[in-house]
Amino acid sequence: MTKTSNQSAQQDLKKAEWKVRTELAAAYRLVALFGWDDLVFTHLSARVPGPEHHFLINPYGLLFHEITASSLVKVDRDGEVVQSGGLSRVNPAGFTIHSAVHMGREDAGAVMHLHAPDGVAVSAHRDGLLPLSQTAMLCLNHLSYHDYEGVALNLDERERLINDLGDKSMMMLRNHGVLTAGKDVPETFTYLYFLMKACEIQVKAQSCGPTCMPSEQAIQTTADQSQALGSAAALTWPALVRLLDSKNPGYAV
Repeated sequence: MTKTSNQSAQQDLKKAEWKVRTELAAAYRLVALFGWDDLVFTHLSARVPGPEHHFLINPYGLLFHEITASSLVKVDRDGEVVQSGGLSRVNPAGFTIHSAVHMGREDAGAVMHLHAPDGVAVSAHRDGLLPLSQTAMLCLNHLSYHDYEGVALNLDERERLINDLGDKSMMMLRNHGVLTAGKDVPETFTYLYFLMKACEIQVKAQSCGPTCMPSEQAIQTTADQSQALGSAAALTWPALVRLLDSKNPGYAV
């Protein structure tokens, strides 16, 4: 490769990384906008384009509505900070969970984990997510479960977590919260929205008394129809960015 072509390749990687940074910062602020944040806790991450297997995650100490593209911390597979945007602290539990998925799933360009109350409530329910709504039925074929082992500080948990996730795009972390993984930030946030909405509906439905279950045929039909759920990001993400730009701009700096 010539010097000129190498410089061009490096510039392309920088542009690609900035795009990912901007999308991830937008996702953090959208989580805050929807009320799914938990002070400075929980975390969203995205893989940095390039061969190094680095990923971006929030600096530990900023609220989600404060996150900007340049404030995100770049870390390697060992949790070492490669580049910080000021604060270089990274939540150790966040590193355990996100490194597990980024290392174990080559197709996982982004990973999102929340402690939002409705998601935690359903994760703690004996039966997990139930087919009480169309939204839930669209999620069921994409969903897996991982039992609670304590605060995720033990790196040994990574192997069990990724084994439980398998090839799914959504996970209930029992007694803990929810997790989604997708090819990029827009797809992963779309999965997150559907999973959180399904949990919110279930909590409300079960608080009303006896619930009405759909037929097995309806559940299977909806599951079959859910295979392209991630492709909805082509419509949802531009709309979400417009919403964010009107409510909380300034993330793309």
